Amino acid sequence: MNPFEFLKNTQAIKEQSEKLQQELAELRAEGSSGGRMVTVTLNGKFEMIDIKLDPICVDNRDVKMLEDLIVAAHKNACDNVQEMIKAKSSSLLGGIDLSQFGI
Repeated sequence: MNPFEFLKNTQAIKEQSEKLQQELAELRAEGSSGGRMVTVTLNGKFEMIDIKLDPICVDNRDVKMLEDLIVAAHKNACDNVQEMIKAKSSSLLGGIDLSQFGI
């Protein structure tokens, strides 16, 4: 293989990777639990950027339930972000199945 072709392809891959990183930062996914009593929003970097609580679930006598609902909503949102990442990255990776790599 021509080394210059390889470098040109490497640059193209780097540019596509940077574009994907930008898109992931702008990605938003919601997850909810308890019949939408708790809803969290994550970005493509799995950072929680918003949380909404239905006033009915804010009861100081049952804090443990609220904690469990928040954890469940966060997990649901993480699962949704992973699905979005797979969809976006499949075009970049030419259909390579990321699940083989634990992603």
